[in-house]
Amino acid sequence: MGRPSRTTAGGLAYHVLNRANARMRIFDKADDYEAFERTLEEAVQRVKMRLLAYCVMPNHWHLVVWPRKDGDLSTFAGWLTLTHTQRWHAHRHSVGSGHLYQGRFKSFLVESDEHLWTLCRYVERNALRAGLCQRAEEWRWSSVWRRESEDEEKRAVLSNWPFDMPEDWLRRLNRAENPRELEALRRCVNRGQPYGGDEWVARVTKRFDLESVFRPQGRPYNKSQNNGS
Repeated sequence: MGRPSRTTAGGLAYHVLNRANARMRIFDKADDYEAFERTLEEAVQRVKMRLLAYCVMPNHWHLVVWPRKDGDLSTFAGWLTLTHTQRWHAHRHSVGSGHLYQGRFKSFLVESDEHLWTLCRYVERNALRAGLCQRAEEWRWSSVWRRESEDEEKRAVLSNWPFDMPEDWLRRLNRAENPRELEALRRCVNRGQPYGGDEWVARVTKRFDLESVFRPQGRPYNKSQNNGS
């Protein structure tokens, strides 16, 4: 099976995800999370990437980014994944012992309107949804924690959103998602489908040849399987 279609065009917002190989736990202690965040900060600076939201979980991470130029997304996410892998193995003296991540990063486009709000909320609620904290802003390894921090240096890695953040953002974060929104976002994560309004999705799907991410999964039906051949 070939790789799913995707785009890395600049000027658009994206969700980016990578999971540990076999979903093993790769962040065990504070030092592990901090090492990843330092690498993330380096990646942001190297590519001049606009980082809107993120959450680092025990065996995966979510980012919401807004690249400026075509190809910046691949450069950024590829460098982040490779560099973190190398440093993780070097720290544990396990170089050559196998893959850290399942593979290359996964991503999907998101429309820069209320859908981007919904996506950032989905990402920043990750630890709360998983039962790792009582409130979203308590999860140390996330953009919402940084945003609420009094440390200006920690906030500096985050870019402004393309529109004003709702004043009641923390209240929204700590309120359970609409199940239909959650289902739609999980489908986008799994399939790489663009997330947005119907007209926008149709437009970017055609523009970037993303039709394959909407096709039914699995092997196509073969008539010969039903005629004794």
